[in-house]
Amino acid sequence: MADTPIKPVPIGAGIPPAATGTTTQAAAVRKNAPKSDYKPADVSPQRRMQRSWSVRLWSVRHSRLLEWVYARLAETFLALHPLWKAIGYGRVEAPVKFVEKRVKGFMFDCRMCGQCILSSTGMSCPMNCPKQLRNGPCGGVRANGNCEVEPDMPCVWVKAWEGSRNMVKGDAILNVQNPVDQSLRETSAWLRVTAQAAAAREQAKTSTDVGAAA
Repeated sequence: MADTPIKPVPIGAGIPPAATGTTTQAAAVRKNAPKSDYKPADVSPQRRMQRSWSVRLWSVRHSRLLEWVYARLAETFLALHPLWKAIGYGRVEAPVKFVEKRVKGFMFDCRMCGQCILSSTGMSCPMNCPKQLRNGPCGGVRANGNCEVEPDMPCVWVKAWEGSRNMVKGDAILNVQNPVDQSLRETSAWLRVTAQAAAAREQAKTSTDVGAAA
């Protein structure tokens, strides 16, 4: 009886790709796929929904209360303008931004665009929209009011309208917003608004003094 020739077995045959240290094409595609602007890296949609959505929706439901809190905060920051000016707005930027990022990040899932318009959007941050629309919803809002891109997420602008209806100055949602200035990302909107309010106050005071002198 003739011996049957033995065929050589390739090294690694029958061993899963993960065991050999190689990467499958599917795994490579998943790894290199661009992250959604809505979901940050290393955070699953389930965890994000549990941790962020509930707080964001709470903020929208209590938009009237937060409107009052924001107004008092703005008054406080404006009262401290002489201090900010003495120290230097550039120097206080880092510590104020540190606090702002964490407070607004928890309450509104803030993206630190530097041009906060929460008081004009029912306390619903429009930067949470996957399309980052600043002037109302797109035409793809689902029948249940959810997002076209993120089917499980309530449309940011649907919630913005709901929140604005509870606010004293809710009609501010009708104002047309400027496009996002990307150069202002990761800067403090609180300090910027304060500096602008202080400049407007000084200009109004100067105009009044000139009018009185005339």
